[in-house]
Amino acid sequence: MYFIPNLLSPIQICLCGKNRLQFFTTFAFQEKILEDRLFMNYWTDAELRYINDLYEDLVKLCKQRKTKPENLEKIDKAFQFANQAHAGVRRKSGEPYIAHPLAVATIVVGEIGLGTTAALAAILHDVVEDTDYTLEDIKNIFGEKVAGIVDGLTKLSGTFDSAQAANFRKMLMTLSDDVRVILIKLADRLHNMRTLDSMFLHKQMKIAGETLYIFAPLAHRLGLYAIKTELEDLSLKYQHPEAYERISLQLRDQESRRNYLVNQFIDPINQRLKKEGFDFNIAARSKSIFSIWNKMQAKKISFDEIYDLLAIRIVFNPKKNISEKRQCFDILSLVTDIYKPKPDRIRDWITMPKANGYEALHVTVMGPEGKWVEVQIRTKRMDEIAEKGFAAHYKYKGIKSNESELDKWLGKIREMLQNPESDALDFLDEFKLNLFAQEIVVFTPKGLMKTLPKDATVLDFAYDIHTDLGTKCIGAKVNHRLVPLSHKLSSGDQVEIITSEKQNPQVEWLDFVVTARAKNKIRDAFKKQQKAHIEKGRQFLTDELNRLKITKPSANTFRKLIEHYHLHSKDQLYAQIGLGIVKLDNLNKILLKRTENKFIKYWKLSFLKPGKPTKQDNKKIDKRQPIVLEDDNAQYILASCCSPIPGDKVLGFLNDDNQIHIHKKNCQEALKLMANQGDRIVTANWIISKKLSHLIHLHINGFDRIAVVNDITNVISNELTINMRSIKFESHDGIFEGDLFLYVYNTEDLDNLITKLKKIKSVDTVVRTDKIE
Repeated sequence: MYFIPNLLSPIQICLCGKNRLQFFTTFAFQEKILEDRLFMNYWTDAELRYINDLYEDLVKLCKQRKTKPENLEKIDKAFQFANQAHAGVRRKSGEPYIAHPLAVATIVVGEIGLGTTAALAAILHDVVEDTDYTLEDIKNIFGEKVAGIVDGLTKLSGTFDSAQAANFRKMLMTLSDDVRVILIKLADRLHNMRTLDSMFLHKQMKIAGETLYIFAPLAHRLGLYAIKTELEDLSLKYQHPEAYERISLQLRDQESRRNYLVNQFIDPINQRLKKEGFDFNIAARSKSIFSIWNKMQAKKISFDEIYDLLAIRIVFNPKKNISEKRQCFDILSLVTDIYKPKPDRIRDWITMPKANGYEALHVTVMGPEGKWVEVQIRTKRMDEIAEKGFAAHYKYKGIKSNESELDKWLGKIREMLQNPESDALDFLDEFKLNLFAQEIVVFTPKGLMKTLPKDATVLDFAYDIHTDLGTKCIGAKVNHRLVPLSHKLSSGDQVEIITSEKQNPQVEWLDFVVTARAKNKIRDAFKKQQKAHIEKGRQFLTDELNRLKITKPSANTFRKLIEHYHLHSKDQLYAQIGLGIVKLDNLNKILLKRTENKFIKYWKLSFLKPGKPTKQDNKKIDKRQPIVLEDDNAQYILASCCSPIPGDKVLGFLNDDNQIHIHKKNCQEALKLMANQGDRIVTANWIISKKLSHLIHLHINGFDRIAVVNDITNVISNELTINMRSIKFESHDGIFEGDLFLYVYNTEDLDNLITKLKKIKSVDTVVRTDKIE
């Protein structure tokens, strides 16, 4: 984006301060902007028509929502104000900048369903950040509420480095007052993703990673299913363009066949529902591109092996004087009379709604030609909540007076925000933990229902009920059976917590709890304990130094102690003394030890230690140009978390030492880095050679038979002459499993190997894993 200073007409030049604000609130201002020839000169006639069309689309949507005439006037004034403020400014794509806030406002009104105040804030959301106008100007012209939302949106701009994470935290403070800040930000991110083509590749990767890491899960948590799905698909489009295009093509190729199956499937349901007098609509919904890709990655399967590509949605107007729940189950009964259900694939999200407010009945049935089809059943109210989430949730809040899971979630976020000591990036990670997409429902001994993330443990459950219960927890009875703290809970479990007054939080607890609340409470307990240990250690060290007649210890005294015990700071020294880990038995001897000459120390560090990879020189790296990855280039490090090899789709990340760490694009750690440190992304390309081999791990399984291992090793060693580090096979109940650790040069060799292994008789699957031990 580039900025051109606002050019004002002669009338506007004479106005300043309060007079300028008065001018903007008058009818003369609204007439003046569009008639000002100087303003018109910024854009071509086609661009002016484009701006006007976007504005008219917004007004049309507002009218469809029966917006009052006085509110339409406010929207018009906001458009004129923003249009003048952004005059002459273009986006990276070259289009007038005003197109962006208008598009965001259209999403806010049309796709999320918010009202006039949100539309005004969306139109004005970049004015304070990108122009000379201040928040005070917005407040004086459009009111305090609009200014407050714009302020929250202005704080959340840029990328998620530590400063940005701090801003994100500040923005979330508005949850206490106005959740519209987050909803407008999601609309802003959606439009940015829709228009990401004009950005450089490294910027696309950064924004896509950030979107997938935080904004798509946030949209899901707020119940914005359609926006969440589009954000995920667009992120995949820019992170893995080849996979995105391939799956898109496969879906298009199957479209006619899919439509035939849909019509064949819904016809008998249609007839039965009409016969029973239901007012309904049936539509087909294909699985999203991202969810298909994600399932292929998670289960290591091909596109053709995904059986739930198709879902049928039945949305109906409920009959009066009969409960919605009963009518949903009546329709479920009609569907299962026609098609046989899969017993383990019936989901009742009406009796126990999801944490984002989602309600529906889901059932997977055997459809025509032996294809499994998921059927979703919901009322129009449920459908609006499912598609428009938070806004629709509060529209219908009066229907259900009890506190929803969404309200409880907002309460947990507010509780997280009350901890002022947590690091900004830690807070971002903990916040993400609260955006869990899959939930389980468990019960207390008295039948109270609790919603937790998938893989939640007994200890997570204890902390969810009360901090003291978690702190003193020593185990639990799950369905009347004794289990440890780390036991993972399943939906439907009834949990009774067992406590002991002698119990205290343990460090290893952090290894298995999954909820942000549990992690925060455990860390808080450690901080309190640590302060006590630090004070105890400080006093003990002071007494010992006084005994040696050292009443005012110097910096050199502490340096000797810290170096001797291989610690990092005075607080760590005090804490370990307080805990009894450091005994100070040889205190006098340690202090009398001479400090090593700095030159000798430097010489040892430089010449006697194993060498690290050479640092990049201090010249600035052009992130717009991909770095070249060669086997003999010591200027980059291959990340151990995903073990990339030549040919993998990869990204580079610059660390503080200007070294480049190479990750696979689909690596979870890379996704986190893209979100938190997106400005350090470097694009990278391999030069394929056969100078160095790289260790890879294959997991293989199939039906056991005599000589199957011999056939596998023969392909590896004799046919392809691939070196093996180790192999391990196990057989049970006629099935064998094996782990192969092999050295290959690149992905081409690896793909060739996998193809040949799969052709071996009785071998079923061969999968590469990132885990290399």
